[in-house]
Amino acid sequence: MWVVAYSEQLIIATIFVVMLAALICQWGSPVLVFVSALLVSYGLGYLDTETLLSSAVNPGLVTLVLLMVASIALEKTQMLALLSRKLISQNYQLTLFKITGVTALFSGFLNNTAVVAALMPVIKRNGIHAPSRLFLPLSYAAILGGTLTLIGTSTNLLVNSFLIEASLPGFKLFDFLPVGLTLVAVCGLVLFFASRFLPGYKDSHNLLDSYVIDAKITPGSNLAGKTVLDNGLRSLDSLFLVEIERNGQLISPVNPQDVLLEGDHLVFAGDISKVSMLSQFDGLKVFADNHDLIKSNLTEVIVSPEAPIVGRTIKQVSFRSLFDAAVVGIRRNGERLSGRLGKITLRPGDNLVLAVGPDFHGRNNISKNFFVVSGIEVDRHLTTRQEWIAIGGFVAVIGLTALDIGSLLKNLLFFIAALVVFGVLPINEIKRRFPFEIWVIIASALGLAAVLDGSGLPQMLSEVVRDNAANGIWIAFAGVFISTWLLTEFVTNNAAAALMFPLAFGLATAFEVSYTPFVMAVAYGASASFILPYGYQTNLMVFNAGRYRQRDFLKMGIPLAIAYIATSLTAIPYFFPFN
Repeated sequence: MWVVAYSEQLIIATIFVVMLAALICQWGSPVLVFVSALLVSYGLGYLDTETLLSSAVNPGLVTLVLLMVASIALEKTQMLALLSRKLISQNYQLTLFKITGVTALFSGFLNNTAVVAALMPVIKRNGIHAPSRLFLPLSYAAILGGTLTLIGTSTNLLVNSFLIEASLPGFKLFDFLPVGLTLVAVCGLVLFFASRFLPGYKDSHNLLDSYVIDAKITPGSNLAGKTVLDNGLRSLDSLFLVEIERNGQLISPVNPQDVLLEGDHLVFAGDISKVSMLSQFDGLKVFADNHDLIKSNLTEVIVSPEAPIVGRTIKQVSFRSLFDAAVVGIRRNGERLSGRLGKITLRPGDNLVLAVGPDFHGRNNISKNFFVVSGIEVDRHLTTRQEWIAIGGFVAVIGLTALDIGSLLKNLLFFIAALVVFGVLPINEIKRRFPFEIWVIIASALGLAAVLDGSGLPQMLSEVVRDNAANGIWIAFAGVFISTWLLTEFVTNNAAAALMFPLAFGLATAFEVSYTPFVMAVAYGASASFILPYGYQTNLMVFNAGRYRQRDFLKMGIPLAIAYIATSLTAIPYFFPFN
């Protein structure tokens, strides 16, 4: 019997190790990785059907989904847009204080990515301070603000889901506030002093060395049969010819004496605002081939982490027909892009410059795929009455929940019903923007947590730690926090929380102490993504937009992470004792 149990534990451990490796190495999307691990566990009989189905309708998970749906309506209001106009001052430190304060406050109640997306255009166009001096603090403030309340970030709601799944009372709305306020105060001070390390990259709409632009030599062009030098393509202002693609083969670097042929694709790098000068060359057709649009309607967007187009090429998604827009240029920091635009696989955080058509702003799929940084704003047309319903209704949800008048789930359900009835949030928009992938990931994580807990592995590890470590409770607590923090820097924050919760809960059980500080260690550890741009969505959003390099995150992120970790390890046990 022991042999069978041991072999099953070995199989389950292998499933989780492979899943973790797949997440870190990005062998597939998180939803694919989690669902695959869940199906393998279910197929092998380590998960029963009842637990599988109950994970999908976990009240904490349903609350998270409802909150994300409700946030769609709040994104459409002008609340943040109007407030953002008051944030920029001549004094940099005052501007920094206002931006971080407002961002932290709103991120405690609204979707972090929505807050950052709403403030980015104003910061980018402020004309006083370099956006690179403000974008990174904006992202960090959103992360810190998410630690203030239960609904501030999805990881808080995720650990709450695990507690409910374990038939334990969940957290109240403001249970996170004491530790969160301490973190905002301490880390805000560190951010204030560390701002001297922020780069002063000039913004701009003229990014001299980063956008990739694709143009094709059409049949009958006068450029064909002449060298690059003879055609004057070596002396363009702020544009540099880096590659020629010919019959699927790349010619790079380009020699001035290379002869151009019909059908060649010329890949330029440089200042996107100079793209219209390519129209002066006979028979040179830019990938976005309507030169009138290129001259007048350039719009910059950032690819959303949840965008359905991620992982596919521009050509595969039929970009022009899908969005009534054509890609003029693409930029991805930290990586040298190569080849034709149509063949580049899109990734989260990519900056695209689009030549947009007249129907672009009316398309229902824009906000699901992009954050619009400049140009046309989309999906933000509510009447004054609808604005009051959206904002007032959400405030009522917060107030009623804080006063224990109805659960957060029930209050959100009635709020969303009101949004639908008054036309603030049409049913079709809910269908279009329903957070299906997040729901699947967390439902899978809940099921996998049940598998891991049933295997006895967390309890075995907990007992080893308990029996072999002096001051074992503190070591275990700190170990949970540090492990969760390290994971969230390399995988998504929700994945890190999902993987660490069973271990944290098992440790608390083994030591026979309160589970709350251990669970809080998971929640706060999963929000500590400061050093790498890939662990948290808002970091990814500002990475390209601020023209940052990895070293910029290290300079700012390391002191901030040290302050965050030290404060959390001190504040969590203080406000939530082990006994």
